[in-house]
Amino acid sequence: MNTNHNLIIILGATATGKTKLAAHLASQLNTEIISADSRQVYRDMNIGTGKDLDEYEVNGKHIPYHLINIIEAGDEYNLHFFQRDFFETYNEITSRNLIPILCGGTSMYINGVMRGHAHTPIPENRELRIQLEGMDKKQLVEYFIALPETPYKSKADTSTIIRILRAIEICTWEQTNIREENESSKKLNPIIFGLDTDTEIRRKKIEERLIYRLKNGMIEEVQSLLTKGVSEQKLIAYGLEYKFVVLHLQKVLTFDEMQKQLTIAIHQFAKRQMTFFRKMEREGAKINWIDAALSLEEQLAQINSLLK
Repeated sequence: MNTNHNLIIILGATATGKTKLAAHLASQLNTEIISADSRQVYRDMNIGTGKDLDEYEVNGKHIPYHLINIIEAGDEYNLHFFQRDFFETYNEITSRNLIPILCGGTSMYINGVMRGHAHTPIPENRELRIQLEGMDKKQLVEYFIALPETPYKSKADTSTIIRILRAIEICTWEQTNIREENESSKKLNPIIFGLDTDTEIRRKKIEERLIYRLKNGMIEEVQSLLTKGVSEQKLIAYGLEYKFVVLHLQKVLTFDEMQKQLTIAIHQFAKRQMTFFRKMEREGAKINWIDAALSLEEQLAQINSLLK
């Protein structure tokens, strides 16, 4: 491979085939994958997070992956921890003269290592949390919108209550504090490939994948996590599959209601992912888009032509 880049990034919305593409590219380049997925870090959260670990086996060859199954479900993990773990892993892989592949759909994590924001660990503000206690999602969003502009505000993820609370906490902290800059990010020279496809094709894949997961143990996985002591509140905070399955197990939603509402939520999530990636482009990131509807061979050919 003839490239001046020291990191390959494969990003895209959910259900576009990122893992499969990254694994086959890693096989060709004899390199390793760093996952950029905010939920795949947790052990025992396999079906709902779509780990698809079998895809890391390519033609009988195991593709090494990192930052998957590294902490217990229910434990705290955030962008600061991811930046720390990413650069530790990145430095170890590159010390062996390999160019890692960063693969995932958590745009905040990918953007975080590229731009270096949010490197300073920001402590939890218990007084603020108590003040916000009891507010619903709509009220929290209104509170967040009313905050003064800070460096993090335009990048914040407000898709769930736990993320809105953290965004409020970070923006409040930034009003009186200055972040440290992540010098490691300045050393990165990534080449970025994005998988995208027609909205209707993506919607169909999302719906087919959800049906498969519901038939193949996703509800049982959530029940198992509850049995192991992970709280309902924590699982609901993880959002999407875990939130709606918990609501079904609580008998708040019937199976059909859960499936319908969860399908809508995943479609909305995919749309938010693409919106963030387009925002990254507006801020200067060069993303080489590849049609996810192409065959794997065609996708790899496009990437290899750009790498060379």
